[in-house]
Amino acid sequence: MTETGKPVLTGGCQCGAVRFAVMTAPTRVSICHCRMCQKAAGAPFASFADINKTDFAWTRGQPSFFRSSTIAERGFCAACGTPLSFGRIDGDRIEIMTGTFDHPDWVIPTRQFGTESRLGWVVGIANLPSQTTQQNYGPEKMATIVSHQHPDHD
Repeated sequence: MTETGKPVLTGGCQCGAVRFAVMTAPTRVSICHCRMCQKAAGAPFASFADINKTDFAWTRGQPSFFRSSTIAERGFCAACGTPLSFGRIDGDRIEIMTGTFDHPDWVIPTRQFGTESRLGWVVGIANLPSQTTQQNYGPEKMATIVSHQHPDHD
């Protein structure tokens, strides 16, 4: 726990129905390329912050869980579908999807797993042509978009 008793990291789902707080820095932040994580994240890989359950709390709502194997379950928001967590059944740790943190740039992966399923093109992502969302849509279209996403804070 921090000296002031405040969480060091917070986050939640896209709609805000489920929120969480982490009281100490994650022990490990990793990327998993396994096929199960690809399917669960709906993406080429998943990124997780590993946290002891005693340093973690759901602060608003509770996720629903899908038992993805005989040893693990995955938490998600039943209202908006955001994938939130991975955990071993009856384990003492929880792994939180890094994209769900209010400041995902604060949880930096240092290791990769499941590399037997890593998609070949993933290594070249940084070299692809890129543009900002504003450049993609243009200022006129951006001015008409209303986000229904919960803000990255309570």
